[in-house]
Amino acid sequence: MNHLMIDLETMANESFSAIISLAAVEFDINTGQTGKEFYINISLQSCIDLGLIVNADTIMWWMKQTDEARKSLLNGTVHIVDALTSFSGFCNKDYQVWGNSARFDLGILQNAYNKAKLPICWDFKKERCVRTLVSFKPEIKANFKYAGTAHNALSDCYNQIQYCHLTWSQINS
Repeated sequence: MNHLMIDLETMANESFSAIISLAAVEFDINTGQTGKEFYINISLQSCIDLGLIVNADTIMWWMKQTDEARKSLLNGTVHIVDALTSFSGFCNKDYQVWGNSARFDLGILQNAYNKAKLPICWDFKKERCVRTLVSFKPEIKANFKYAGTAHNALSDCYNQIQYCHLTWSQINS
């Protein structure tokens, strides 16, 4: 499997947002089959200490999400540098990495790596955008039944993989 879906949960919606959860799942775009997964919750304080930001609108948005989504962010948080180092051990430059959109998930993640003075673990030339793919057949995502906990980074990865696979399959049929 040479595709990797990445999803973040953040405390802002800007380039240098604090990341509170990072997930990734490898997959085959042609079959929708998934492989190994990565999931980690990140200490908000460590993100702030690194210079990543929080905004009030996002905090208010999180307060309106389900208890399940909010509580899932509190289990076993680690320092942002440890999370990035761990993710670097999981990801590699062979993957085509996907984000929703590439400049949100992948851009924010790259900015965190830069702030931590760590090299990114993927090849920037292999970045792919979920939103661009979805735009070719928007009705697929619009009619997709979400499974799991919305705004849980791991659940979001699995759902994004499935509607991307369906879209890819229809485009290529």
